Amino acid sequence: MFDRFVVVACVAMLTAFLGACANKSADGGSASLLGGDGSAGFGKGRAMPGTAEDFKSGTRDLVYFSSDSSDLTPEAQQTLVEQARWLQQYPQHQIMVEGHADERGTREYNLALGARRAQTVRRFLAQQGVANARLRTISFGKERPVAVCDDISCWSQNRRAQTVLGGAAISSR
Repeated sequence: MFDRFVVVACVAMLTAFLGACANKSADGGSASLLGGDGSAGFGKGRAMPGTAEDFKSGTRDLVYFSSDSSDLTPEAQQTLVEQARWLQQYPQHQIMVEGHADERGTREYNLALGARRAQTVRRFLAQQGVANARLRTISFGKERPVAVCDDISCWSQNRRAQTVLGGAAISSR
């Protein structure tokens, strides 16, 4: 009698479990232990923890600067604190900090400004406990704009430093 009770209880639990997995998710898709694309729950907009996609989505990978400045704003500092926390959790990643500038000014001036911005971010991350050996910088000056127009709305998007996972081959200057 006990064995039959155990079998019935197991079947009931399994049926309930499978029924829950067959429920529709909020986006109309079928909910399951696997994501909609067959990945282990990280499909459709969710990145696997510890990946570059996770870094970009979980912590913002960009900080912005005022015109002609390499000083960190309070918002930029908060973003970098979050980045440092993530980077300490996943120490296997090398980090490249890219410095960028808007289109105004000479090529040489903007390369130097981008370098100062990248170095500022590098120093801040190191002060937060990210190992210096993992940090590299590069300046692109005004050569890689994300927005192109002759207006403050575009210029402000291009005055940035972007933290990118990878880049171990670049010098640490």
